[in-house]
Amino acid sequence: MRVVFFGSPVFAAPILEAVADNPAFEVPLVVTQAPKRPSPVEAVARARGLPVYKPESLRDAAARQPLVDAEADLFLVAAFGLIFRPRTLAIPRLGAVNVHPSLLPRYRGASPIMATVLSGDRETGVSLMLMDAGIDTGDVISVERDVVAHDDTTESLGARLSRVAAEQAVRDIPRWAAGEITPQPQPASGASLTRTLTKADGQIDWTKPAEAVARHIRAMWPWPRAWTLLEGTPLQVHEAVVVADETAGAPPGTVIPARHRLVAACGEGALELLTVEPAGRRAMPAKAFLNGRRAPVVRFAPAAPAEPAPPLIVPLSADTAT
Repeated sequence: MRVVFFGSPVFAAPILEAVADNPAFEVPLVVTQAPKRPSPVEAVARARGLPVYKPESLRDAAARQPLVDAEADLFLVAAFGLIFRPRTLAIPRLGAVNVHPSLLPRYRGASPIMATVLSGDRETGVSLMLMDAGIDTGDVISVERDVVAHDDTTESLGARLSRVAAEQAVRDIPRWAAGEITPQPQPASGASLTRTLTKADGQIDWTKPAEAVARHIRAMWPWPRAWTLLEGTPLQVHEAVVVADETAGAPPGTVIPARHRLVAACGEGALELLTVEPAGRRAMPAKAFLNGRRAPVVRFAPAAPAEPAPPLIVPLSADTAT
């Protein structure tokens, strides 16, 4: 099967490796976005001598011509980042399959792994989906489920799901192409949509419960990273844990006096910061950060900006889910 692979970030790299190394597939072209430096997918392709194409868009016929010339049976897409319009979807003989790291229709869109961690879900998975003109609305070929660990970050969960997806793709795509698997429509209920993250999304809202703040910190790793303002200057928070409530009703963001520990009051409960990164410096244990300060830490900026960004996760009604 001639497969043109589309992908860019580290999540997609193991999937390309699995497809390129499997004798059931031939990869005539790898398509990746064009950042200032090679993407992880481009690195895999170059290491295997696979042709790489880096279009800025696929809107015009000239940009799509290399896809036509590849004479693909299938487009396989994993975290590529560009919208596929009908003229692009019509190019391959068998259509296009998307590797989506969520249990569709939950968490469609750009940030499904982040949404899983942020919401505190205990189960997630990978959906192999036939692509259509909607955003992750196509019929599902197969689903592989996975348990979310209590300390998973977006990075650790994404790494695990990419390995799941790699095995799933090389196993189930040939079975679907042979007619052994019949894709199923997504359920009409339970759909939600996620958007692309921005740097501002990393800001910690200390008015939320400690459990929610801890999930936020894990969800924002490795990008955009969780951060808070201390005396008007950003302080990244890489690692934190919920601790016994020592706040005695202190306002959210207040730092509780504790020997060699950085404990902050939340809307409910308290959070101990374990690893932080001050602006312009390297990451360090919170104890080292405290030891390097002349004045004690009194309070972090308690809440998100006055004009918050749109919600990261938007529930969809049954009328808008398809």
